[in-house]
Amino acid sequence: MPKKEKQGVVISDKMDKTIVVKVASYNPHPKYKKIIESNKNYKAHDANNECGIGDTVRIIESKPISGGKRWVLESIVEKAK
Repeated sequence: MPKKEKQGVVISDKMDKTIVVKVASYNPHPKYKKIIESNKNYKAHDANNECGIGDTVRIIESKPISGGKRWVLESIVEKAK
């Protein structure tokens, strides 16, 4: 089974070797059909502490690293300005 991939924006890099990534998903409302944005935060392992706040990153699923970390940084798509 392939590993899941998600893309989002780093909202916190205060922890050592850990980043918090906000991933947005867009779905229509069941009755009114308006597109609704829902956000979810994921903790991801950043082994080299190379990400900063505002970076757009791609994360992939992995085995549990700690109590709340189940994702690993794959690549930085775009650095923050």
